[in-house]
Amino acid sequence: MSTVDSSETGDSDSVRVWLVERTYGDDELNIVILVYADETGERYFRKERALTSFTDERETPVSQTVSADDLGRTDEADRERYAAEADRMADTHDPDDTV
Repeated sequence: MSTVDSSETGDSDSVRVWLVERTYGDDELNIVILVYADETGERYFRKERALTSFTDERETPVSQTVSADDLGRTDEADRERYAAEADRMADTHDPDDTV
């Protein structure tokens, strides 16, 4: 799948990103950090989500379409891993799936 997904949003500057990492914040016990990356692994989108409780069962989208302006550049050390995980997620999930 192409990282630019203008058919869905009508915006040629929109990029499809896939969930590549989910971690808990070090400083805040009730923060989940979601990292989405494009399939090249070169650009990422970070999203923080507060957990309302330990029984919080909200589902997490496997992909999102975001503005290219909202993407950061991935550190070189993470690029290959992010690209592999984004590829794996794109191959095994539909864009509207949740985990």
